[in-house]
Amino acid sequence: MWFSKSQEDVFKELQVSPATGLSEEEAKKRLEQYGRNKLKGKPKKSLISLFLSQLKDMLIYVLLGAAVITIVIEEYTDAVIILMVVFLNAIIGVAQEYKAEKAVEALQKMTTPKSLVRRDGETVEINSEEVVPGDIVILDAGRYVPADLRLIESANLQIEESALTGESVPSEKNATSLLTDPKTPIGDKVNMAFMSTLTTYGRGEGVVVATAMDTEIGKIAKILDEDHTEMTPLQKRLEELGKILGFLAIGVCILIFAIAFIQKRDLMDMFLTAISLAVAAIPEGLAAIVAIVLALGVTRMSKINAIVKKLPSVETLGSVNIICSDKTGTLTQNKMTVVKHYTQGVLSDVAQTASNLTANEDEAELIKSLVLCNDATYEEGQGTGDPTEIALIALGDKYNLTKEALNEKHERVSEFPFDSDRKLMSTLNKEGNGYRVHTKGAIDSILKIASTALVDGRIVPLTEQLKEDFLKTTEEMSDSALRVLGAAFKDTEQMLEPEEMEKDLTLIGLVGMIDPPRLEVKASIAEAKSAGITPIMITGDHKNTAVAIAKELGIADSIEQSLTGAEIDAMDEKAFSDNINNYRVFARVSPEHKVKIVRAFKAQGNIVSMTGDGVNDAPSLKYADIGVAMGITGTDVSKGASDMILTDDNFTTIVKAIEEGRNIYNNIKKAVIFLLSCNLGEVVTILVSILFSWPIPLLPTQILWINLVTDSLPAISLGVDPGDKDVMKQKPRSPKESFFAGGAGIRAILGGVLIGIITLLAFYYGIWEHGYRISDPDIPKEVMTYARTMSFVVIAASQLFYSLSMRHSIKSILSVGLLKNKLLILAIALGLFLQLVVISVPFLAGAFQVHNLSLQDWGIVFGFALIPLVVNEIIKMVLRMKKK
Repeated sequence: MWFSKSQEDVFKELQVSPATGLSEEEAKKRLEQYGRNKLKGKPKKSLISLFLSQLKDMLIYVLLGAAVITIVIEEYTDAVIILMVVFLNAIIGVAQEYKAEKAVEALQKMTTPKSLVRRDGETVEINSEEVVPGDIVILDAGRYVPADLRLIESANLQIEESALTGESVPSEKNATSLLTDPKTPIGDKVNMAFMSTLTTYGRGEGVVVATAMDTEIGKIAKILDEDHTEMTPLQKRLEELGKILGFLAIGVCILIFAIAFIQKRDLMDMFLTAISLAVAAIPEGLAAIVAIVLALGVTRMSKINAIVKKLPSVETLGSVNIICSDKTGTLTQNKMTVVKHYTQGVLSDVAQTASNLTANEDEAELIKSLVLCNDATYEEGQGTGDPTEIALIALGDKYNLTKEALNEKHERVSEFPFDSDRKLMSTLNKEGNGYRVHTKGAIDSILKIASTALVDGRIVPLTEQLKEDFLKTTEEMSDSALRVLGAAFKDTEQMLEPEEMEKDLTLIGLVGMIDPPRLEVKASIAEAKSAGITPIMITGDHKNTAVAIAKELGIADSIEQSLTGAEIDAMDEKAFSDNINNYRVFARVSPEHKVKIVRAFKAQGNIVSMTGDGVNDAPSLKYADIGVAMGITGTDVSKGASDMILTDDNFTTIVKAIEEGRNIYNNIKKAVIFLLSCNLGEVVTILVSILFSWPIPLLPTQILWINLVTDSLPAISLGVDPGDKDVMKQKPRSPKESFFAGGAGIRAILGGVLIGIITLLAFYYGIWEHGYRISDPDIPKEVMTYARTMSFVVIAASQLFYSLSMRHSIKSILSVGLLKNKLLILAIALGLFLQLVVISVPFLAGAFQVHNLSLQDWGIVFGFALIPLVVNEIIKMVLRMKKK
């Protein structure tokens, strides 16, 4: 704990003299001992390992098993088709992960900063990676801190630490402070400076106490290196489905052999039939369809400024019911902004989006003093220097009191720089034929040196009543979490020494500033709450500031809904987890607290999203169900830990992504239920035939054709169905919810049974039409071919028509818009055309053992095929009537 040690003890322990620093020889030894000052990164996955990782799925295992069996029984065409599906699924997954990795790399390209160090008594600039423990580092405004430092000198030193603490206001540093509390938060360690933070004001020196992975940022990087992989809700559902289908296939085979043994059939024939039934039970195209649907979803996401690193992350967003968000830069604009100003008796709000504002005489004097007593720069929306001073220049721009114009008219001739003891800064500028002192700082300090006040353009004595008014207004602003600055002036005919400037001043007024919320976030939070999603603010900032922003955005109602990091530490883990749902704001927290909060929410059965941009957000981004990093302001570490990156840093995009995720899950569910209905129809057709010792209506090649062509085209089209406009009016689904919840299982069974029955009826009709019964033992081959053609076309057409009814579980095909999913209409038309081609083209008809149908036969086929669609629409109509 370097912050609790005296400077002398630090020098002694690190064996360095602050006056001369390390020698070059000693620096080289330490570089060999400690290594380069660089965070370690995880090795990149090779394309082969990415490919193999795509195969770790129960459904894929089932398909590979089916491929092995088809090779054993010499059905090579079937095996090739199944393996093509597996390969396509893996290729899509690899392509997306590789593309996302490249996008992240492009976002992370940054140059290595340089550092000023004292070596052999000389100040030299070196590459930051060559900094070692014991180095004396010199800090000045605009320079990044290269490692963790124990400060040994500080002159008005301020360091912007938002990447670590979440605070938008720079921390004031004091090298002489000695801290004794071992639990002092990072933001309160005023005698320390940390790697990757930015010096914004003043100067200082520090001795390096930690480099690379031993720094505070390095500790976070270590947390990120821990293996922590959890399956997404979709992966869990697909694994569950794969197991069910795998056991179903095994069960079907056992059942067939049991029937064959009882019926004394040929066991080899029954083995081939069992394989065809197993193929019917497993939707071979499902893995590829899910991958395609997710990949298309990823493409849509990129159009709304989101880079998805892994395909399932899109769907995971759809099941989120807790959004934990960092405050600074995510919910707020990450720039201090003046929102109120006060001159005697007049408290005014400053319009945030307006320009060319008009100020009264007193307000103009207030703004003029604040702009002239200022060392920052601000042009075209970009500023350098202290964020507070940048905010004051931006305020002047809104009132057409620009720094450039004021400096030109009122040249600065002297100054009394800011000092943390005085808490004041003063400048002496030309004013007409004389000079004017402009002073800004803490109102308490100004009241001590002011004797008059500006009221309605007149200078009047500063009475106790006036002081009370100013202090009361300051308190009101502070209660609203505003940072308050006062301003004063005095005219003089001669040049003044700095110490003479701050005497007998005229108090002008106050300004209140804050890092304001993003303008669009409030509406997004309201939409999220209406969708059953709870927004949570997690920040390193102070409690009052955080709660004020949370109230304004609609995240919290009162301060009782907030906790600090210290209060979290005081609670035992079980009590914290049990009460986690009572809180909406967590302030003054460390990276470890953020992980603890995410874990507590997850322990209560929530699906948690964490958004953030700082290094301090990275561990919680990783431990959340889905981590969302900011692409513009986000640090490399946070991007590497996330599942998704927002290229516009916009919280609103997260809500759009949740809507997209919900629709994607619903679409995948439609595709799954549709495919299972179709496959169950095939199983019913074959199983009933075997049970009653009838001929088999469908051959294995016909089943595979239906599964991979006729089924797959509508399934993909359902996967890209236009989103339900009411999806954000629904509550998030339970993470434990099965694919078959909400009556989906019943719909799948009903649809499958209907398809199976009409296929058997078509087969029976084809035999009956030629004067035979289905139980006859000597049905001619040409009659059997005709009957199988009828059943083959009916099962395909019925599934194609049935897909129209699958677009919504309650709404009719007319209310969802018959032609809104043009791709589905095209898929149905293409499916029917392909069926026509298969039975019409001689060499294809021979391969599939079918032949052409007459016009009358086509009429009968369509009559049968429309039955499942019509029945399902009637059931939905009944359900709607019951709901009313």
